[in-house]
Amino acid sequence: MKLDRQAVNFDIAERLEKYIEKKTRRYEKLLPEAAELIIRMTVVKPETNLNKETQVRILGVGQELFAEKTCDTFEQGIDECLEALDRQLEKLKDR
Repeated sequence: MKLDRQAVNFDIAERLEKYIEKKTRRYEKLLPEAAELIIRMTVVKPETNLNKETQVRILGVGQELFAEKTCDTFEQGIDECLEALDRQLEKLKDR
């Protein structure tokens, strides 16, 4: 599995990098080798709450899976997106 992290309007801190790696480690077992997990994080309006937009996309599992959340922190957004993708993967496996 290939992991691609994209940051728009900010630089990814080392702590956030480690958090992403920790949370996505289990997907290496769930997804095929050719699959790609893309995490795109954007700071929308720096002065407001709920200004961190997180998008997670999985390619290469027969179809594209996608989740997008806007939260106070990127960690919270990543958690919520991965939970949504877990539900999508379960539905895909049930078919």
